[in-house]
Amino acid sequence: MKKQYYLWPTIVALALACGIFLGGKLNFNDTPEKLFTTNSKKDKLNRLIDYIDYEYVDDINTDSIVDVTVNNILDKLDPHSVYIPKEDMAQVSENMKGDFVGIGVNFYMYKDTIAVIRAVQNGPSEEKGIKPGDRILMANTDTLYGKRLPSADIVSKLKGKEGTSVKLKIYRKTADKTFDVNIRRDRIPLASVEAQYMLREDIGYIKVNRFAESTYKEFSRALKNLQKKGAEKLVLDLRDNPGGYLGIAQKMADEFLQDGKLILYTKNKKGKVDKTYATKKGNFENKPVYVLINERSASASEIVAGALQDNDIGTIVGRRSFGKGLVQREMELGDGSAVRLTVSRYYTPTGRSIQKSYENGTEDYYERFMNRYENGELMEADSIKVADSLRFETPKGKIVYGGGGIIPDVFVPIGSHEEEAVESLDSSFGLFSRFIFDHLEEDRNRYAQMSEHHFMNKFNVDDILFENFINYAERWPLVQKLNLRYYDMEERIKGYLKAALAAQLFGPDQQARIKAENDPMLQKVLQLDRPSDTPMIRQD
Repeated sequence: MKKQYYLWPTIVALALACGIFLGGKLNFNDTPEKLFTTNSKKDKLNRLIDYIDYEYVDDINTDSIVDVTVNNILDKLDPHSVYIPKEDMAQVSENMKGDFVGIGVNFYMYKDTIAVIRAVQNGPSEEKGIKPGDRILMANTDTLYGKRLPSADIVSKLKGKEGTSVKLKIYRKTADKTFDVNIRRDRIPLASVEAQYMLREDIGYIKVNRFAESTYKEFSRALKNLQKKGAEKLVLDLRDNPGGYLGIAQKMADEFLQDGKLILYTKNKKGKVDKTYATKKGNFENKPVYVLINERSASASEIVAGALQDNDIGTIVGRRSFGKGLVQREMELGDGSAVRLTVSRYYTPTGRSIQKSYENGTEDYYERFMNRYENGELMEADSIKVADSLRFETPKGKIVYGGGGIIPDVFVPIGSHEEEAVESLDSSFGLFSRFIFDHLEEDRNRYAQMSEHHFMNKFNVDDILFENFINYAERWPLVQKLNLRYYDMEERIKGYLKAALAAQLFGPDQQARIKAENDPMLQKVLQLDRPSDTPMIRQD
């Protein structure tokens, strides 16, 4: 089996983002005999576990002791060497594989019933006529309503082997009827290209949320599609992207770099250096590209941004990235669990390591990341601390720095506390999405005949919907504590409401287009691209 390398950060960020574990398998070149020879240190641990198993006065779950021991050992190494328990491996692998086997619906648990938000386009549920708002009452003989089932249990009833069928009992509120439908399970894509559209007549936009197995293929399709629509420039949005596969990041960077340009190099404890160069395969060479990053862009995102910045390609826009320059490799532990162990460091083409220091332990490592919110560097570029000893120069003479992340070419400050709070209501709490689902449930027919073009260009969120959202939001204790001045944020909130409507009616591309209108980084890109123009987002 081929080796696969992983770049994975554990991101801590104001409840705005949560980590995704990476999937995949790998074997060492060394034989088990070489890797696992008996020695006194290993014997000591084995004997201790045996003594607890056979001699300790009380019954103890030694599996849990082993898990704690493994985690404690890894915690002494670095913040990115992690343990994946056996029970988590399937989900971890699925997240980074790029697809899963299921029926193809997005759903909420709505008043103790599974409510369909949208059926996946061209998926098995859409083909069988499942519509937004449908309730799934039963899967075969399993009842799925009237009790607070964990999402994992629900998903397990709907998933299964590829090609197998599941009989669903559906209630459709709009028609007030219940009916049965047999759906054949199929592979359902887990999109890592979150959105793609034409930002302006010559600028394409692609949002990538992780670097999974399928990401490069998704990205290539999106890029070619935008080029057919006239894209001669590209915005690559890597904000909040925590990373993923090293090889996928290399392939993506290759799209923009000429043959022979260095993408990155890695170095292990023995000093072995592996260099990766661009090939002739790039489909977007010698064309303007803007890469958007923020403080939660990490790992593989930083590889792409660093490769372009160090080769004087494109413009990096945003705020300093997370700062993760370690490479992990997955190793199975024989019982279904695995570790992702740091095996090397990576360096950008100029020789930079952008890894933050972790010499004072994991707690200090993440505390210093959180301090960015307090030391002013998210508001002012001048507040970013750099070390002259980590100063590097690109071929065209641009000064770049190592240590602690990629510093953008063009800085865009974080929003006000209230702007960020409203964003968190969307990204962390999903409040806009849930409110809009409730709104649609009241009268889906109101939007049934509305075309996408009319919605994007003519529809505006009215004051009634805005007021209803305020009443809805204030029911939540966590939101009450924010003390939001809703009327000062009226335009922004109405934009989020329209974007949430677009997501449920037409999909993520239209949601992203609407959000772009109030996105400071995208507006900065448009200003950089055509300084004399008034930034306008295409809506046709």
